[in-house]
Amino acid sequence: MPIHDWSRVDAGIFHDFHQAWTIEIRNEFNGGGLPLGYFAMAEQVMAGPIPDVITLQRRTRAGGDTPVGRTAVAEAPPQASYITSAAGDWYARNANRIVIKHRLGRIVAVVVIVSPGNKSSRHALRTFVAKAEELLRQGIHLLVVDLFPASPRDPQGIHKAIWDTIQEEPFELPPDKPLTAAAYAADDAPTAYVEPLAVGDELPSLPLFLEPGMYVLAPLEKTYRTTWSKCPEAIRELVENPDSLHESVQ
Repeated sequence: MPIHDWSRVDAGIFHDFHQAWTIEIRNEFNGGGLPLGYFAMAEQVMAGPIPDVITLQRRTRAGGDTPVGRTAVAEAPPQASYITSAAGDWYARNANRIVIKHRLGRIVAVVVIVSPGNKSSRHALRTFVAKAEELLRQGIHLLVVDLFPASPRDPQGIHKAIWDTIQEEPFELPPDKPLTAAAYAADDAPTAYVEPLAVGDELPSLPLFLEPGMYVLAPLEKTYRTTWSKCPEAIRELVENPDSLHESVQ
């Protein structure tokens, strides 16, 4: 399913899709996408960006082999167009780790789908980036999906804006790939897995880390397809042909 051009319709149309997509991701994780001891919840209030989906660990597995359902980075390194790690011990230089607790378990990962409002002003973008950085400082892994083009406030996309708070280094989105999906492993030296995207591309299979060195693949493409298939026909027509609204009222 090719990514649609959500910048052509108003924010309310994307908000409807955004909400439905969030639930599909949550359901896919809870329907077998997460290993035993982990579960996902939608839109929980916590420190950091308002998350679309949080992953919690209900109980800790002590030692042993890799638990069923998780993949070890050492055995199968995640794939992405750009992979970069912060130099040195980032946590030691910046902050102590904090265990973030939810009443049902320990929060280990957050999925955030960027909304137009997150980049609508310098203040909004700075707030989003600062909260994303804080999650990583707290040892919470992060997956960010931004289906809106880079703006004057984030000229090289949301990943560059976030990563500059961790380690400034050259990064440019390809001119024909103005959208971004990025996964962040919150280890002693955080690692970013970045996929530049364009309208018409399929969503990548990026890792959602559950602990350093262990991840599951986030079902972005599958859940996007399912959400789109359940959209009202009127919304699908409008997203694919925004001019149709004007034509219908003439």
